[in-house]
Amino acid sequence: MRRKGAIFVDELSEIPPGALTIFSAHGVARSVETEAKARGLPVIDATCPLVTKVHVQGRRYAKSNRTLVLIGHEGHAEVEGTMGQVDAPIHLVSTVADVAALPLAPHTPLAYVTQTTLSVDDTRSVIAALNDRFSDLIGPDVSEICYATQNRQTAVRDLARVSDLLIVVGAANSSNSCRLREIGVEMGLPSYLVDDGSGVDPAWLDGVSAVGITAGASAPDELVDSVISALRLLRNVRVSQLDGVEEHVEFSLPPELRHQPMTSARAAGQHA
Repeated sequence: MRRKGAIFVDELSEIPPGALTIFSAHGVARSVETEAKARGLPVIDATCPLVTKVHVQGRRYAKSNRTLVLIGHEGHAEVEGTMGQVDAPIHLVSTVADVAALPLAPHTPLAYVTQTTLSVDDTRSVIAALNDRFSDLIGPDVSEICYATQNRQTAVRDLARVSDLLIVVGAANSSNSCRLREIGVEMGLPSYLVDDGSGVDPAWLDGVSAVGITAGASAPDELVDSVISALRLLRNVRVSQLDGVEEHVEFSLPPELRHQPMTSARAAGQHA
């Protein structure tokens, strides 16, 4: 995207007047939307529809006078966006210990929503702890979890069973990519996270005959291909693909892009 002229920023203040502004799939807080509107910035909201659904659920729970709990990772871009989308206090929890520490009475009417890039496995114990502690609790069905996250975690468990080494392609600040590596470690496999093929260490291959490769939900195919190319420089490689869940979910384009082409040559992106 940078090669095509996109400029990535962390704050709206970095965006010059009149520059086309894109909100990333993680979503942003309402304060960011308000500031962009006040500045008259042309905006394309590329928030993932699954994330938007969490925002809507959170606001609905808050309006029904329920105390809201968000299951997620502190500092994650999606979590910051969600907490800024609901006009009510939100309690953020990541672990069972966090649930135990909530300063709330057991009879408090409670509702929870989850960071979409956490899988059913990631949230199961926390949701169980909430159910054990609070008598009046509601929350979304497990189907609300991002399908791409759950499918990859299920697949990496299968992959680990037939591999001697696991390589996960993804960024260090990607929650779902880091979790894939953690699953490999939990299954007793040497597991490494790399940005691309340049991160492959030849020493990892000592005594290894089968390398499992997986990728975070947002990693493009070309980065996975670069890892395979790096391995080909070190060994003779035969590539095979495990059977898994086929994903056919499609989301429509933002309204601004459905009927007219994007004419601006440079765009500023809001992300974290």
